[in-house]
Amino acid sequence: MTPSTSVGSLHAPEPVGPMEDEESRPWERILIGVFITVPLLAVAAAVPVAWGWGLGWRDVVITAVLYLVTGFGITAGYHRHFTHGSFKAPRPVRYALGIAGSMALEGPITRWVADHRKHHRYSDRDGDPHSPWKYGRSPGGLVRGLLHAHMGWMFDKEQTPKRRYAPDLLADRDVALMTRLFPLWVAISLLLPAVVGGLWSWSWQGALSGFFWGGLVRIGLIHQVTWSVNSLCHVFGKRQFATRDRSTNVWWLALPSLGESWHNLHHALATSARHGVLRGQLDPSAALIRLLERLRLAYDVRWPDPARVAAKRLP
Repeated sequence: MTPSTSVGSLHAPEPVGPMEDEESRPWERILIGVFITVPLLAVAAAVPVAWGWGLGWRDVVITAVLYLVTGFGITAGYHRHFTHGSFKAPRPVRYALGIAGSMALEGPITRWVADHRKHHRYSDRDGDPHSPWKYGRSPGGLVRGLLHAHMGWMFDKEQTPKRRYAPDLLADRDVALMTRLFPLWVAISLLLPAVVGGLWSWSWQGALSGFFWGGLVRIGLIHQVTWSVNSLCHVFGKRQFATRDRSTNVWWLALPSLGESWHNLHHALATSARHGVLRGQLDPSAALIRLLERLRLAYDVRWPDPARVAAKRLP
């Protein structure tokens, strides 16, 4: 595979040979717990911290910029490029998208892609890693399912086999390098806002404030928004397109998720570079891809075909 290629179909071809399931080790689940809990606690503490110490415009700028960079890394990079091949890109752009996505602290590229491809294959059926309907339709079962789809599934001992669902990325040397350097991207994601805040204010207080807002709070927000697509966008909202699952569109999550919450269309046309296809459906990630295309930094973009969209539309 050349550096500029990505899987173009919904599911990568399965290699020949034994396909043992992968299992996470106890220390990995503990580490996942730390990376989930600490940013979540920071988000919970954000209001009292802002109330007691204030929130300066410097921290707002640092947090907003890094939110957009790492958020687009997930939406345009991890999701639409690496997982579904919605567009191709030159090698430097692929690195930029892969590193930006890694800095969201949602796991290395190959792990994220494998989980998401398996989700599409078994969406809301047995085998889906994070369906909110896992425990049935009763109120208690749905609450339990929402918690599972939102965060609980990441603690499952059984893991999605990457050799089955992401063999193309395992064979890609650039992706393999970015995956091996994942701890470096984590460190940069946490330390960069502190460095910028410290240099900008020329104070240790500015560094600590930058670390809190631009590091922990920003990561916590991205986590909750991304995982809300897994949970809320399979239970609440509108179904405007025919799919075999329960995916929905949640309009109020569109801007925070950078267009990912138009989830119903995504499940109807998984490789489409645009998810918000109807009037008024804002999709910032599609706008970014369009900009990259015009700058010749993206090509072979799979824009939605109006005829296919119309064919999938529900009455």
